[in-house]
Amino acid sequence: MLEAAILVVFPFCMLFAAISDMVSMTIANRVSILLVAAFVVLAPLTGMQWQAIGLHLAAGAAVLAVTFSMFALGGMGGGDAKLLAATSVWMGFGILLIEYLVYGAVLGGLLTLAILWFRGSPVSTLAGQNLFLRHFADHKAGIPYGVALGAAGLLAYPGTPLMQWAMARLSGL
Repeated sequence: MLEAAILVVFPFCMLFAAISDMVSMTIANRVSILLVAAFVVLAPLTGMQWQAIGLHLAAGAAVLAVTFSMFALGGMGGGDAKLLAATSVWMGFGILLIEYLVYGAVLGGLLTLAILWFRGSPVSTLAGQNLFLRHFADHKAGIPYGVALGAAGLLAYPGTPLMQWAMARLSGL
């Protein structure tokens, strides 16, 4: 049961955040809250040491401090800032967090370029009424960066300690 929760909660939250941002240009606070709460509940049950749990929470706090500053300066959306921080709790301090941030930056840049290209294409006028593409086509809308963050989270997730623990348990190691 614990393995199932680890395999489902994080990927579900990443997909939900990506789709929510694509459809409504918002990422609900409950996604970030669920990510942090699930980590706090699941990590001790996997045998993760309290010091390691504290470092994971510190990683989230550090990322929140940076992203909140970026939000205050108008450089990023509030939902994106909270999602980045909550996802960072699962990654912890270390190379995995850097990997996640690099994935997010690269995918976000590619997404931005693709949306700018799309907005300049004749297809964007046809997509203006489509539920999933309308914000991509809207020249006044921002970039739904939650799409990139969700994909980046899913790419980095297999390396997280909880996922590693769940896979070792499922494979009988």
